[in-house]
Amino acid sequence: MSNRQLIKTAHIWALTAIVACGLWVIAGKAGSRMQGQNSNQNSNSNSNANTADANRTQNDNANRSANRNTGMQAGMSSQDRKFVMDAAMGGMMEVELGRVAAQRGTSEAIKQFGQRMVDDHSGANTELMSLASSKGITLPTALDEKHQKEVTKLSGMSGAEFDRAYAKRMVKDHDKKLDTFEKQSTRGTDPDLKAFATKSLTTIREHLQMARALPGAEGGNDNRSGGNSNRGGNMNSNRNSNGNNNGNNNGNSNSNRP
Repeated sequence: MSNRQLIKTAHIWALTAIVACGLWVIAGKAGSRMQGQNSNQNSNSNSNANTADANRTQNDNANRSANRNTGMQAGMSSQDRKFVMDAAMGGMMEVELGRVAAQRGTSEAIKQFGQRMVDDHSGANTELMSLASSKGITLPTALDEKHQKEVTKLSGMSGAEFDRAYAKRMVKDHDKKLDTFEKQSTRGTDPDLKAFATKSLTTIREHLQMARALPGAEGGNDNRSGGNSNRGGNMNSNRNSNGNNNGNNNGNSNSNRP
């Protein structure tokens, strides 16, 4: 092989080596770039995941805190919450039954008492709803199934039957309500509810007294007083009769003696 051929061959190998080195460098840079991209992607992914987890944790903590605050405010004590719910439901039923009594009542006393229930309990219900709302409590706006059945049952009656049933119901309801409000006024933990219960006691006692005086009311004083009066009259009459008979007999006996 001539020198010229050797030089040419050397040049070819040199070029081949240079090209190979260039390709190797390019490949290395591309690999580094891809690794950098993958690293950035992984870093961003991890960062986003961590941010999402942090946001979820913050939201969970915020929700738990809100729930605790709502529970403390709306739940209060179990007695306070039960009182406000029962008072709201009972007040709504008194209004509904009062409307029925004002329309279906036979006696004027029943009609007037029914209208009095509508007026008094509508105002008390509005006050209680405002008080509950200020404490984060949402009161029912319609009767539940149990109380609605009572209204439907009485609404199906008429005449003297309705008057008797309504009067007895009012005595029973206000007697129970008086006991409930007295307990709340002394044992309740929420000061506003205690004040509401205490203020309502005068009206409840008045309603109970009026209900007991209604015609046909169970436990009314009229019938019992009448019964006692008759029994007392009969007993006094018998005593007087016996006394007169004994006096006459003694007198006759003494006059016949020598």
